[in-house]
Amino acid sequence: MLFVLDIGNTNTVLGVFDQDKLKYEWRIMTDRHKTADEFGILFKSLFEYKGISFSDIKGVIISSVVPPVISALEEMSRQYFGMEPIVVGNDDYSSLLAMNYPNPKEIGADRIVNAVAAVEKYGAPLIIIDFGTATTFCYIDEERSYSGGMITPGMNISVEALYKKASKLPKIELEAPDNVIGSSTVEAMQSGFYYGYISQIDGLVNRMKQQVNLEPTVIATGGFAELIAKESETIHEVDPYLTLNGLYTIYQKMHQK
Repeated sequence: MLFVLDIGNTNTVLGVFDQDKLKYEWRIMTDRHKTADEFGILFKSLFEYKGISFSDIKGVIISSVVPPVISALEEMSRQYFGMEPIVVGNDDYSSLLAMNYPNPKEIGADRIVNAVAAVEKYGAPLIIIDFGTATTFCYIDEERSYSGGMITPGMNISVEALYKKASKLPKIELEAPDNVIGSSTVEAMQSGFYYGYISQIDGLVNRMKQQVNLEPTVIATGGFAELIAKESETIHEVDPYLTLNGLYTIYQKMHQK
């Protein structure tokens, strides 16, 4: 079995692959202050609930955009799994993903992992949209090379900012409203965020298409992908496990090397 960990700014997604199938998946809050032992105890409890033991795990691979967590997870892997993990970003991935980008070291580990998975599954050209703490757009050109993208504030950040800066506006849940024109403050805010964000996504994707003069396949992943894709005119596929599958793919290719 392979243990994969995707550490985001807000949430951490964990998965266990048995052969090439994602058998178990968990989503927990990212904690920058956890020690190696605290991670070990947490993972032990999650594993035991599913009937997995540490000895069943034959490999560990980590992707993280939160640097303070990496050293604790590396130590956890050594202590509790008895192995050195693969950490995406520590090695040269030029053999796994072609680069048409001035400084590849700037690219977040999650974006590399998503790109590897998407190219493997969908081919190219591609636009990958990841709805996380930030919403990221990655463009993979027709030669399967990572060529750049965009980064915008995520939906939760936008909602939180409006709630904190506008004294009379309430904190709302992000969901699809019944009407575009809201008949209450909450409905108006939900409509503004939901349809405003969809318009932003479609507008940015169309601008990317105009620049490259191609019709790339648009893949969405991350927490709000399903919600936004319902009304989006540009998203072709929603792939909730894109990052975990990318970690699996990278591990297998690195292991083969």
